[in-house]
This record gives sequence, C-alpha cells and structure tokens, in this order.
Amino acid sequence: MLVAAAVFTLVSAAVHFYFFVLESMRWNVPETMGVYGITSPEDAETTQPLAYTQGFYNLFLGVGAVLGVLLLGVSNAVAGVTLISFSTACMVLAAVVLLASKWPLARIAMIRGIPALLALLLTLMAS
Repeated sequence: MLVAAAVFTLVSAAVHFYFFVLESMRWNVPETMGVYGITSPEDAETTQPLAYTQGFYNLFLGVGAVLGVLLLGVSNAVAGVTLISFSTACMVLAAVVLLASKWPLARIAMIRGIPALLALLLTLMAS
C-alpha cells in the first residue's frame, strides 16, 4: 500500500511542478491565461505577482512530497510518511479552498486534489 501511496505522491508532485511552471513562468502566455480564465493581457499583468508567489507554493509542496518519497527509500519511513502526509494534506486543502472560492476552476482543483487525496489516504492506511 505504501508503494501505491508513493506513486500517487509522485504524481501529485508532478502536477504541482506543472502548475509552478504555469503560474511562475508562463502566466502571461495566452494558453495559460485561458486555463485560468484571464481574458486580457492587462489582467494577467496585474495578477502576475500573485500567481508568481502561488507557483512557488506549488513548487515547495511538490519538493516536500518528493523528499518524503525519497526518505521512504532510505529506511526513514517515519520521516517519509510524515512529510508525505503533510505535503499531500496541504495539497488537498489547497484544492478544497480553490474549489470553494472559484467554482469555474473546479477542473484545476480536481487535477490538483484527487491524486493528492489518494496519496494521503493510502499513506494513512499504510501507516
């Protein structure tokens, strides 16, 4: 079960790395603007500092998740499970907040939250 949790954790990390790229590096690109429902370059420019910061939050959560999986592999299961649980719980809660605050972004919330929820549940069931 812990192997499956690690796989879903790595999927969650990859998703969050992808959103880091979108939010911190490609915010003003028309395709990214379309993903987030931004209709004008001016709006993208205005919101870019917020997106840039949010992208780094996603990066940090992904790094924490990967470090948790790596710790599992070096015989430090307690630290690995703890870091995976914390990182994926934060991912799930962030998806819930996104879903509750902006319903049109429900697809993004699901993409971010479902793999993290599966990783969290499997981690908790395995420990």
